[in-house]
Amino acid sequence: MSWHKDAAGKRPKASYDEARSAQAQDEACSAQVVIDSTGTIAEWSEGAEKLLGHTAPDVVGRPAGQLLAPGSKVVLPEPETERWSGTLTLSHRDGHELSVWLLAHRSRPELGDSSDWLVVCPLEERGPLPPDDPLSTAVLAQSPCAMAVYDARLRLHRINEAMERVIGLPEERIRGLRLTEIGGKRQSVELEKHLRRVFLTGQRQDVDIHLRTGGEEHAHAWSARFTPLTDADGLVIGVSLAAHDITEQDLARRRLQLVNEASIRIGTTLDVTRTAQELADVCVPSLADFVSVDLMHPLDDDGERRTGTPAVPVVLRRAAHRSITPGSPEAVVQPGEVDAYPASSPQADSLLAGRTIVRSDPVTALQEWLAGDELRSERVKEYGVHSAMSVPIRARGATLGVAVFVRYRSPEPFTADDALLAEEITARAAVCVDNARRFSRERETALALQRSLLPQTLPRTAALRAASRYLPAARAEVGGDWFDVIPLSGLRVAMVVGDVVGHGIQASATMGRLRTAVRTLADVDLAPDELLTHLDDLVVRLSAEAGNGEAAGEVGATCLYAVYDPVSRHCSFARAGHPPPVMVVPGGSPQRIDVPAGPPLGVGGLPFERVECELPEGTVLALCTDGLIENRVRDIDASYELLYQVLSRSAGSLDETCHDLVQTLLPPEGAADDVALLLARTQGLAASRVATWDVPTDPALVARTRKYAVEQLDVWGLDEAAFAAELVVSELVTNAIRHGSPPIRLRLIHDDATLICEVSDGSSTAPHLRRAKTFDEGGRGLLLVAQLTERWGSRHTDDGKTIWAELALG
Repeated sequence: MSWHKDAAGKRPKASYDEARSAQAQDEACSAQVVIDSTGTIAEWSEGAEKLLGHTAPDVVGRPAGQLLAPGSKVVLPEPETERWSGTLTLSHRDGHELSVWLLAHRSRPELGDSSDWLVVCPLEERGPLPPDDPLSTAVLAQSPCAMAVYDARLRLHRINEAMERVIGLPEERIRGLRLTEIGGKRQSVELEKHLRRVFLTGQRQDVDIHLRTGGEEHAHAWSARFTPLTDADGLVIGVSLAAHDITEQDLARRRLQLVNEASIRIGTTLDVTRTAQELADVCVPSLADFVSVDLMHPLDDDGERRTGTPAVPVVLRRAAHRSITPGSPEAVVQPGEVDAYPASSPQADSLLAGRTIVRSDPVTALQEWLAGDELRSERVKEYGVHSAMSVPIRARGATLGVAVFVRYRSPEPFTADDALLAEEITARAAVCVDNARRFSRERETALALQRSLLPQTLPRTAALRAASRYLPAARAEVGGDWFDVIPLSGLRVAMVVGDVVGHGIQASATMGRLRTAVRTLADVDLAPDELLTHLDDLVVRLSAEAGNGEAAGEVGATCLYAVYDPVSRHCSFARAGHPPPVMVVPGGSPQRIDVPAGPPLGVGGLPFERVECELPEGTVLALCTDGLIENRVRDIDASYELLYQVLSRSAGSLDETCHDLVQTLLPPEGAADDVALLLARTQGLAASRVATWDVPTDPALVARTRKYAVEQLDVWGLDEAAFAAELVVSELVTNAIRHGSPPIRLRLIHDDATLICEVSDGSSTAPHLRRAKTFDEGGRGLLLVAQLTERWGSRHTDDGKTIWAELALG
């Protein structure tokens, strides 16, 4: 049956009626039977009656197995089988048997054995198709798939209409040409290689390629299938080529790939400029030929101004750009430079509109802006910019900047899909830029707090000379590393280096509290191990406060504390989970001082051990946090070896040595963790500058003690300080005799700027100032000492206490 169209090209109404009648007749061209899950026939078609002679009333409701010829066996399909096919011997109504090929489908596979089966069988005998079969002829000519047939010489034999449109030439003009002769492009050579390989091997090949054919204005993505053609004997006599335009699928795949790549490559660091550069790098050349990223200037404000419409002209700072041309010669503004953009510019236009703006003819569309900027106008014309797209960079309701995408080498203008892709990538980058901005602001705040809590300069003391370095982590939050040099009584000096667990403002604040606590405890003149015990108690309390009274918080720290006495040249150390100190004696090799590690601060309840050693004058001590010696480049032992090498060869100042250590041990990109480094070179006090006397407990002999002190001051040439020193010695010795216990000892220490008077006794009772009443005979001694000296105090010793007072000289 055939249908014909009318003059208007429409099929007549009668033809549809005929089609419906033909469809009804067509149902009898195949037999259809529905068998339910119990094996009972549920439906019986007219075609089934035609095949076996049974009417529907005769068989519906009966077991399907009764239709099998006697002796026939059926292998039942597995429950998970969805389709079955095979040949069965069935009984006709008139009693004869016939062999029938059947195809069965499970109507609802998800039900398994409970599903019905639809059994079908074709009734028409269809032999080989004639060579001039109209459908077979039409399928090649009218198929929307571009197809070509090449003969055994690999020359064109046939193409269909779709392939003619792709090539742009009729079949009769190019029949007999090779593929390379038809295409004439570099890709044509590669395609002919695949054609020859398929002909020689007889194996099908699929090839994806991107090219512009003769009938196309722009290059498209194609999927080509080369299939061998064989004769009746199976010999390859030619090759067919079927080409499908997969441009849309390829663009979708590449866009998805670009979005995925952007999620991986953008935001690898918390650096604003680096993140902006990553945005530009990802989009060139995949999306644009040139991309510029400009951020609001200044970017580090509180963000309130950026939530509204920006003021015109819009002031932007070029954060990054990228071009397919090396060196980005088309760029007018360089990274780091600030420029003002009028409302007619694409940057300001997009920011004022608050949406993406695409311009397919920038020269005309931006004429007002370019007219006032001769250099930009020349660049646009020189490079042939034909399409531009500006996308606002917004995150969390704040406008951070704008990204401009430009095409001049790629011939296709930006499309709506390109705009959606650019917005998706820019939105991802905006969140990363905002995170980096927030991190940078918090990091600067924490760094400012950190530096304000660290000593601005190290004190000059008679005991040692010191130099230090503090370096925050290169790409992480500021930590809680600190160092300090604390002058103590008796010309002694304390050195401390510590590291608070964690990063950020909280760690910096905790560091400040611990540094203050160490200074307070140092003023009490506690031994290193005792000081760490008190500091440990403080950290435990801070941790409890951080946990809001419930579980303990995450406050912890490590610390190394040392006290050096220039008179005895002894130094005592104690550490709480901190890297050990390193010393270099004059003429010797660097070595670690064996100080028991001790638990980190905050563990609580565990003791700390003190180690004391004698240090020759000129010994260099190195105290540092783990950021200097622990990194991913080398293990800690290798880092100590480098530290030893630098200390061994260093003959310059301590400051130069600090610089060399930092340059040698830290990677070029900077430290992964905060670094605190303290170097000290010890100095000894000559014995001639110290005088000591044992004091009898007889008050009548105080005058003789004063006489010894005055005579020693005369030897030192300190006659001007004799009067005040004599009074101080008299008061301190008298106090020790009256309120202390033997043995009592007086010691005078003299350096260039200070005279120190120390009186030691065996009592542990500390003195204190009190206000004497008008008629009291005593109680004014320590008040007098406080008035005559720069400072005074007491410290506990292993066998009692020492009262000390310092007088300034000169």
